[in-house]
Amino acid sequence: MHHVTVLSRVECHACEVAKADVERICSEVGATFSVEDVDSDPELRAEYGDRVPVFLVDGAEHGYWKVEEDRLRAALAH
Repeated sequence: MHHVTVLSRVECHACEVAKADVERICSEVGATFSVEDVDSDPELRAEYGDRVPVFLVDGAEHGYWKVEEDRLRAALAH
């Protein structure tokens, strides 16, 4: 089973939209997902702070800013 992590921050509209998209897609394909606040970890904030939301699939960076649904579904199908 694949796992998607959404790196986000509080009061980020794009993050809220992305979380909803990831939650919907994961529930449809049977994957799990979690959300991490980049501002709660100095290393995450340093690496991803300017690009949130960022999406990790099984721990590897998959994309950022906007969910590319077809691409995410393809990654979760393998």
